[in-house]
This record gives sequence, structure tokens and C-alpha cells, in this order.
Amino acid sequence: MKHNNGNGARGTSWWPLVALSLGGFMLLIDVTIVNTALPRMATALDASFSSLQWVVDVYAVALAALLLAAGSLADLHGRRRVFTSGLALFAVASLACGLAPDAGWLIAARAVQGIGAAAVFAANAPLITAVYHGRARGVAFGVWGAVNGAAAGCGLALGGLLTEYVNWRAIFFVNVPLTAVALWITYRTVPESRPPRREGARVDWAGAALFTLSAGAGTYGLVRGGDAGWSDALTVLALVTAALAAAAFVLVEHTLATARQRNPHTGTAPLLDLALLRNRSFAVLMAAALLTQAAAFTHFVYSALWAQSVLGMSPLGAGLAMLPMSGVSFLVAGVFGGRLQRLRPQYPLGIGILVIGAGVLAQTLVAPGSDWTALLPGCVLIGVGVGMSLTVLVSAALSSVPPERAGLASGAVNTFRQLGYALGVAVLGTLFATRVREALTSHGIPREAAEAAGGGRAREAGVPMPLVREAFAAGLDRIYVVCGAAALLAGVAVLLFVRARSATQHHPPQGSGTPAPEPAHASAA
Repeated sequence: MKHNNGNGARGTSWWPLVALSLGGFMLLIDVTIVNTALPRMATALDASFSSLQWVVDVYAVALAALLLAAGSLADLHGRRRVFTSGLALFAVASLACGLAPDAGWLIAARAVQGIGAAAVFAANAPLITAVYHGRARGVAFGVWGAVNGAAAGCGLALGGLLTEYVNWRAIFFVNVPLTAVALWITYRTVPESRPPRREGARVDWAGAALFTLSAGAGTYGLVRGGDAGWSDALTVLALVTAALAAAAFVLVEHTLATARQRNPHTGTAPLLDLALLRNRSFAVLMAAALLTQAAAFTHFVYSALWAQSVLGMSPLGAGLAMLPMSGVSFLVAGVFGGRLQRLRPQYPLGIGILVIGAGVLAQTLVAPGSDWTALLPGCVLIGVGVGMSLTVLVSAALSSVPPERAGLASGAVNTFRQLGYALGVAVLGTLFATRVREALTSHGIPREAAEAAGGGRAREAGVPMPLVREAFAAGLDRIYVVCGAAALLAGVAVLLFVRARSATQHHPPQGSGTPAPEPAHASAA
């Protein structure tokens, strides 16, 4: 296999890109691949609605919470080593997911999957930067971004296909042979890479532990609050723990940053430089990343549940019903991505997020008597908005900070995006479940049966389908309004407060590990 000569694309081996793209594709597809399998999982494992939330959410929580720490590990101990270790852990956890005898096992295995995914994601883009140079790097990031961009839509469709024609467990088993292929190609073609190591440099384990505790406890509190009530002792304890851990995280990061300012050549580097958040543009972009990810994608978990549990669609049919969003997004990014990169990013980003908001609000067309086509106008609009906004989100963040902070900015964007997905699933799940339960119990349906219906098991619970249709329409309406309002708020904030240069004006140094425009096509998932 040929190796890159650094002079462009000619004579370059593309096998490393195959391995790195395959690794990224798998971890991002697993964010959404479970969505269309949830009703079958609920039946097979006798899982409650809150358990289904955790099957989706714990993966995203682990990925978001450990992404920055995994990046530090990759810089210290070698990016290929962390990448391959993450792939191996991801494969073992996928096997455990497929063999899960109950919901608790599956949730635990999904958490381990997320840990492996964080390692893969953190090392992915820096390895591409290290392997490819000149024009070849632009081509490599273009391909990598396109593959990642297709992952969200493919996850819904592939999850439906495997669930319908094989078994829901196959959505996890399929990762094992694909991971083996990626590992084999990586070991044969991808060289080890690490930046120059500073004397005494260490991973910020205290910050990582506190960030993980805050994200996990906060998500648990939000999920439990919708199930057990907001005055429940465990709910209150979880939310208080999340707040205290967040405050401690800020204190630790500030202390580490102060120590590094006094002696920049030694000591532990903070996971997140909080000084960046004093930059108004950067702070608004982080908030926009979190809100946009939540607004654009998390409601599809409940739309897929509605399509199967209420409309009686097959898992594949439900996945294909959501596919127009990803198809339109991929088309917009592919056709107009280059032109969008030449604009000041706050304009395509802000307008794109506003279009996402309009698309989500259009999905309030869903009524008790609707079929899946009620989702179609909103899906198309969301796809247009996603193609516009997420194409330039990373480059907007990079252009709002000094070039030497490009690596931190890129890691922060990805962390806030995944955190947005995790928190969005928790918040929307609570809103959805509460509204469905209220709608059904108001008609005299027992609480236990109402909760089973909200989790996709209406027929087993004996709840009349006309009432289920009415309750699901009310629940979906609530979450669509919340998501749409969040996106509109984020879009307006970006247009009013973000001031950033276009990608053509921003060129981070070659060693930064994160080129400006290329990674901006990374997945919507």
C-alpha cells in the first residue's frame, strides 16, 4: 500500500482514510441506529419507557463526557493507540449489547460503547491531519465529512432494515466484523502520531470525572423526574449532584488554567479553557451547538416510536420515513458547502438554524388521524437547515478563536453537540411521557397502562388505539414546539451576537490537528 508523499493527492494511499472513515461511521451511526429498534427492544426485554430513554441516552452521555479526556489521552499516548483501543472496546461492548438478557445489561453495555466511541472520535480527525497533507488533506476531510454526514440517516434506515429482516440484536452484532476490518487496515496502514510531549504533561482526570458526573447525574435526574416526580428524593439528589459537580468542574479548570499561565511548560492542561467562554461569539456558538443538536435530531426518537407503535409501520418503513431529512442535508452540504464556507459563517449558520426551527414547528401537522407523510414537509426543511448550519458550525467556532486554540475549539464543539443530544433526549422524553400519560389517564386509563402505551406497548396494555393516537399526537406536539422554539432562539442569537471570519480567512497551523473548513462537514448525528 502506498504512503502519502505530502505533495498532494497523486500517489497517496487512501487505505488509512478507509479505516478512519469506517471507524467514525460506526460510532456515529450508533447514535441513531437504535431508534427504529426501540419498540422491538421494549417487547423483547420488557423495558420501561425510561429504560428505552437510557438505551439511547447513555451512549451519547458517555461520548460527550469523555471526548475531551480522550483527546488528551491521544495527544499524550499516541493517537493510533487510542483509536485502536477505542475500536476494540467498541466491538466488545457491541457484542455485549447484542447478547443483553435484560434492559439493565443493555444500558451498561451501551455506556461502555460510548466510552470506546469517545476514544475513536477524539483521535479520528487528528490522525487524518497527520497522515494527509496538501491537497490530499482537503480530499480526505471531504470524504470523511461526507461519510460522517450520511451516518445519521443511514442509522435510522439500517436499524430498521436489520430489525425487520434479522433481529434487533443484529444492529449491534454488525459492528463486530466492521470493527475487525477497521482495526486490520489501521494496523497495516496508519502510522502512530502524537504532538511533541510537554514535560510533566498529564490528563485532567479530575476535570474528566467531574464533567462525567455532572452530565450523567443531570441526565439521570431529568429522566427520573419525568418518571417518579420532581420532588422524588433521588431526582433532587441527582440534580443537586449535577449542579455541584458542574461548579467543582469550573473551579478545577480555572485552577489548572491559572497554574498553566504561571508555568506553561509543565503540569496538567485543563480539559476546557474557560477563558474561551469569555469570547461572546464562541460562547454563543457553544450554546447554539447544544441547542441545535437537541432541536434538530432528538425528536426523531419519538417520531420513530410513533410511526411503529401508533401507525403500525415496520422498523424499516419508520427508518425510511425519516430518511428525507438526511438525504436533503447531504445534498445541500455537498452542492453548496463550498460556497457556504466562503461566507461569514454566522449567516449560513444562523439562517440554517432558523430553517431547522421552522421545519420542526412544521411537524406539528401531526394529528391523531395523520400518517407518516405529515412529517415530510418538516423533514425536508430540517434537512435544508442542517445542511446549511452544521456545514459551517466547526469552522465558525475555529474562526472565532485564535488559530493556536483551534484544537480546543473543535473538541468543545463536538462535546457540546453530543451533550445537546444526550440532554435533549432526556428532556424531550420527560415532556413526551408526561403529556402522553396525562392524556391517557384523563380518559380513565390506569397509570401503569398509560406508561406502557407511551413506551410503545399499547396493545399489550390493552389501551384503545384511538386514545393512543390522540395521546401520541399531543405528546409529539409538545416536543416539536419546544424543539422549534429552541432552534429559533439559537438562530437569532447567532445572527445577533456571533462575529466570525469566513473559512477562507482562517487558516490554523498545520500542527493544530484540526483544519478549518474540512471537518465542518462532520456528522449531523
